[in-house]
Amino acid sequence: MGKYSSEPLDASKSCKARGSNLRVHYKNTRETAMALKGLGLKRAQRFLEDVIAHKDIVPFKRYTGGVGHKAQCKRHNAVSGRWPEKSCRYLLDLLQNAGSNAEIQGIEVDTLYISHIQVQQAPGMRRRTYRAHGRINPYMSCPCHVELILSAKAEPVKKAENEDGSSQKRIRGKRQQRLKNASSGFD
Repeated sequence: MGKYSSEPLDASKSCKARGSNLRVHYKNTRETAMALKGLGLKRAQRFLEDVIAHKDIVPFKRYTGGVGHKAQCKRHNAVSGRWPEKSCRYLLDLLQNAGSNAEIQGIEVDTLYISHIQVQQAPGMRRRTYRAHGRINPYMSCPCHVELILSAKAEPVKKAENEDGSSQKRIRGKRQQRLKNASSGFD
């Protein structure tokens, strides 16, 4: 098993999946992954299926050179976007793999969200294209590595109470008040 760039906070409530040397464009996959970050597992799968069906769009925020402006991007507070179907299919497969890993570990799939997703460039695969006057140029592909970690949402913790039944007062307010009083003495 390869090393991940990030480790989950609670390994017992999280699962991982990764793909190496995927023959899918790095830039499209990176933008699609950033659109998925923080979404729940079911919501992310629904989003990717909607992108494949052109009902939703992947906003392009970093790699925007040559990417056209689309009206669907307004719901994501962006101006340019695309529907990278191949990237969506690869990420759907990875999410399904991670969900299966969670079921094997005994984690509830409904509570999972994408806590970490990262796309890195993989070494380009070389081909050649033939040009005029007997020249040859490289014809490189731009594959990528993808890793993701799904974590279960933490249950909210109730605030601690004092003996008299009231919750603790904020110390910061008293501290700031003391600082104001002390600073006014130097005038």
